[in-house]
Amino acid sequence: MGFSPSLVRGPEESGPVVDSEVKTRITPIDEFKLPRQGQDCLVVIYSSDARLFGKRHVLGDQPLTVGRGSENDLVLENDSVSRRHARIEKRGRSWHVIDLDSTNGTYLNDEAVKDAQLRRGDQLKIGDTILKFLSGSDVEAQYHEVIYRMTIQDGLTGAHNKRYVLETLEREIPRARRYERPLSLLMFDLDHFKRINDTYGHLAGDYVLKELAAVVRARLRPDDVFGRYGGEEFAVILPETPLSGAVRAAEELRRLVEAHRFAFEGEPIRVTISVGAAQLGEGMDVHAFIRSADEKLYAAKRAGRNRVVS
Repeated sequence: MGFSPSLVRGPEESGPVVDSEVKTRITPIDEFKLPRQGQDCLVVIYSSDARLFGKRHVLGDQPLTVGRGSENDLVLENDSVSRRHARIEKRGRSWHVIDLDSTNGTYLNDEAVKDAQLRRGDQLKIGDTILKFLSGSDVEAQYHEVIYRMTIQDGLTGAHNKRYVLETLEREIPRARRYERPLSLLMFDLDHFKRINDTYGHLAGDYVLKELAAVVRARLRPDDVFGRYGGEEFAVILPETPLSGAVRAAEELRRLVEAHRFAFEGEPIRVTISVGAAQLGEGMDVHAFIRSADEKLYAAKRAGRNRVVS
């Protein structure tokens, strides 16, 4: 690689090429032309402001400032964002994020940072907004992959979103009936989640939701479907699982969450969940199935929370 055989002929020459006319030319590496690269950018993958979803912010020669104040290049209108919160600047060939002594901090891949380099795929969290850094190499493919994931995945927790949960049930219910296989559904949410937000702040609440999702995901089987149904409520679809198996899975999840150490910036937070479990019944459609599991969830809350009702 780096060597290119070529035929060297003078402009006045004609006739067949003979062996003496075949020469080898050494091609310098810098003559190989790489495909034109796109521009590095940040893409909003999660925000309480739905208008921001999927927006791409191109990083140019000048630093990009982020904050609540209108003078910033990227304005995030959220109380947890400082007026001048952070700056993204280029140093040589790499991008760095600098926290501007913000009140609530700047997070890179869930770690608080003051000055850190951005690498392809990194997630930057400012207030309740999460931005993904895409490098210029193959940026269009990366961007479309991010947008696709946003249609099926919750940007904060990494769990599937409500749309994907509903679409999965639309497929799984006919399949369960066709093959006469059991299908179960868990609906659960965090107990006293508003109290967590009020006591520790919304950033701590976001942390709890993300950490909870990681705990649950680690327990589930490959064929199980886990999604954030809305707010602090989650769903788990359990194919080929009767109600008894669903209750066992629910109890295990409840115990795992209760035993897990949730700590935000060194502050321990007690987290428990209430779970409703239901099995697909005769004549149930998607909404009736969800309603059945939801009714059990609310029964668990009325019974004192941190429990499973089926």
